[in-house]
Amino acid sequence: MEHDNSLRADLGRRVEAVLAGHDLVTGDPVEFHRARFDAGLAWVNFPEGLGGLGLPRELQLFVDELFDAAGAPDNRSQTNGIGLGMVAPTILAYGTAEQKQRFLRPLWTGEEIWCQLFSEPGAGSDLAALGTRAVRDGDDWVVNGQKVWTSGAHFARFAILLARTAPSLPKHQGITYFICDMTDPGVEVRPLRQITGEAEFNEVFLTDVRIPDSYRLGAEGEGWRVANTTLNNERVSIGGQPIPREGGVLGPVARTWREHPDKRTPELHDRLMRLYVEAEVSRYTAGRLRQKVAAGQPGPEGSVLKISFARLNQALSGLELELLGEDGLRYEDWTMVRPDKVDFAGRDAGYRYLRAKGNSIEGGTSEILRNIVAERVLGLPVEARGDKDIPWKDLER
Repeated sequence: MEHDNSLRADLGRRVEAVLAGHDLVTGDPVEFHRARFDAGLAWVNFPEGLGGLGLPRELQLFVDELFDAAGAPDNRSQTNGIGLGMVAPTILAYGTAEQKQRFLRPLWTGEEIWCQLFSEPGAGSDLAALGTRAVRDGDDWVVNGQKVWTSGAHFARFAILLARTAPSLPKHQGITYFICDMTDPGVEVRPLRQITGEAEFNEVFLTDVRIPDSYRLGAEGEGWRVANTTLNNERVSIGGQPIPREGGVLGPVARTWREHPDKRTPELHDRLMRLYVEAEVSRYTAGRLRQKVAAGQPGPEGSVLKISFARLNQALSGLELELLGEDGLRYEDWTMVRPDKVDFAGRDAGYRYLRAKGNSIEGGTSEILRNIVAERVLGLPVEARGDKDIPWKDLER
């Protein structure tokens, strides 16, 4: 306990020093975040010189609370969720010293936004069936293929990319993981308009894109191993985020309930109470998951939270429409725009209802995640589910 208090006191002094050197109102947010990174207060569990201090991960929450209380600016965390939640821990685990020095700091500061070039038209849930090819040409790799459902590709500077480098090998063994510069020749981004009317997703076409071998992340042919680190962190980042009571989609639904007493019914009240309890259970479970992550690497438990996140969002947004009646059928704006973030709480009920439909697909389909939970959390044999003829371990996404 005394050691922990000493660490917190030291961190408090470091936070005060960063805050004292910057005007949080009129100063440059990027300069502030550069200073925070250099002070080791970006990810305290990362090594010194890479945004951290080599401390236990659970101390990050203490640091974040101090900065939040002081009114520190955000580092584009909603826009760069892929970079902060998925790319950074993958680069830390598999990147070279040069890659860590090159990418982690501008990723943290929000100067460089990242996207994820994994899924393909014929390889979504069965990600290992991907067909994008990378062929070695001297010190470069020449990449050709198509990716789809790429969030933020229209404003991202870099992408994490999976490509097949040894097509003669079994599908998991012939994959390599790359960093792709989205501004390079041959990278074409096309919008995918969604049921909401917006296009936050994209399809990306790669035509003779040259990627230097220095942008390969991990060993050649070891892309599947690297990708699983990314995917585990993805599920934690989606399902394990800290949420206050009545946070997320529950907040506007509860507010709608309070503001429309004339539209309440016993049946809707019963459903709302059940969902409220489930949301609280999920919130506390996410807290336990964050504690486990703080003690080591994320495991398959993140899949449980991701399933719960999708189910609750869809059930709550559907209940809100029923509560609003005909008012819930109105939709604020169908203009085709390309947003840089998803804002459930700041939009109307119609948007929440439509956008929540994608929650059970993006970040790993609920069906595939249930298989992961069954095998890796509950320890159920494949035969117990009657799936012995289906290679479920291939279905990672």
